This record gives sequence, structure tokens and C-alpha cells, in this order.
Amino acid sequence: MTPKQVERIQNKIKKIKRELAADKKHWGGFYHDGRGLRYLPPELYLKLNDYSGALRYFNWFDKNFPEDSGFPIFLFEWTITLFKKKKIKLAEKKALETFYSNTYLIDIFLENEMLHFDRSESSNWEYTSLVENLEYSKNQEELSDFANWLTDFTTTKTFYVFANKYIEIETELKHEPIGEKRSKLVNEKFQLRENLK
Repeated sequence: MTPKQVERIQNKIKKIKRELAADKKHWGGFYHDGRGLRYLPPELYLKLNDYSGALRYFNWFDKNFPEDSGFPIFLFEWTITLFKKKKIKLAEKKALETFYSNTYLIDIFLENEMLHFDRSESSNWEYTSLVENLEYSKNQEELSDFANWLTDFTTTKTFYVFANKYIEIETELKHEPIGEKRSKLVNEKFQLRENLK
């Protein structure tokens, strides 16, 4: 990347931060961010390989948007950042959160056979969208250490138990009518994510 390209990316980050600050001021000390600007900086920091900047940003995000679960790719970028900053236990939790938010993303990144593929129309759209838009690949030199770690992590008992429980709940929910059992399953699914915090 040329110095000019680096400068352009840094200026984009600054512009987004200014717009978010103006948004907070406009709404009387609260963020509204209807345009979703808050999700854009991590990709820019990762393009610069600025993992310290990305981690500071995620810490700010967590403080200012504590109820925001983020998007799958945003969570994946958070996982990369935590790994690169050697916060492995936190990276493991964020990888599980990424899987929870989208069961395809990790397999797409690692170019695995789609073990958790749901063949419904909405899932096909979601899968195709991820394949077309995912900026990250295990073949990127900068991410090879992360890809090796993630490959190993997805074969651990921790990941296996979590993934199987999530898929089991989702499968049951697809066929369970409204009622007591469905409510119990929804609560189990919610608790699965809450246990990651």
C-alpha cells in the first residue's frame, strides 16, 4: 500500500469519527447512527494492519453500543483483532459469537466444506451474499497465522459443543409451533449467547 493510500484510509476513519461525534451532539449525547457508520472503521483499520487502532475502536464501540450485537463480518473483524493483539480467550469467545450470528462465515473464510449449511432460500441468499462480499481469506498472507489458529479452534471441544448445541436448537425451532417448548428453545438460544459475555 502506498503512503497516499494509507493517508486516504486514515482520512476516512477520521471522517467517520467526526460524523459519529456530530451525530451524538445532534441527538443530545446519544448516538442514533441510522446510517450504520459505526460498523465501518474496523475494516479500514484491518486494511492498515493497525490492530491497536482496531482494538481501541472495538473498546469504544463496546462502551457506547453495549446492546448492539453487530453484524457477522463486524464480529469476525473483532475476532481477528483480538487474535492479533494476543487476547486469545476473548478471540475464542468472539469466534463463537461470530458463529452464532452466522454459521457460514467461518467455513467460507477457511474454505471448508459447508458442514452447517441450511438449504432454505433465505440462507442461500445469505450464503451467496457472504461469499461475494467477504473481504478476508485464509490465503491472505497477513491472516495466515489467524487462519491456522481459527482452524485449530474450530476442532476444539469448546467450539464443537457450542456449534452443535446452537444447530440443534435452530433445527428444533424450525419445526416447533408457538407454545411452551418453543419459548424454552428461544430462551436456551438466548442463554447460549449470554454465556459468551
